[in-house]
Amino acid sequence: MAEQMESIGKECTPLKHEFDACFTRWYSERFLHGDKTNDCEKIFKAYQACLKNALKEKGLTKMISDARPSIGSAFTDDNDGDK
Repeated sequence: MAEQMESIGKECTPLKHEFDACFTRWYSERFLHGDKTNDCEKIFKAYQACLKNALKEKGLTKMISDARPSIGSAFTDDNDGDK
C-alpha cells in the first residue's frame, strides 16, 4: 500500500486516513457495482469540520474564499455543507 499523505492540519490526519479508507472501500465495493449509498458521510463531516478549523487557525480561509472566483469555483462558504 502507498504511503498516506498527512492532512494540512496534523490533528486532522487520523480523520483523513479514516475517510480515505472508507471512500476507497465504498468506491470499489459499492459505487462501482451501482450502489450509491453514502457510507462515509459521517466521517467526511467530521474531517471537513476539522479541516475548516485547521484552515482558520492557519489564516487560510480568506485566501481560499478570495481565490474561488478566479478559478471558476461555484463552491462558497455559504454552500460548503456545514449548515
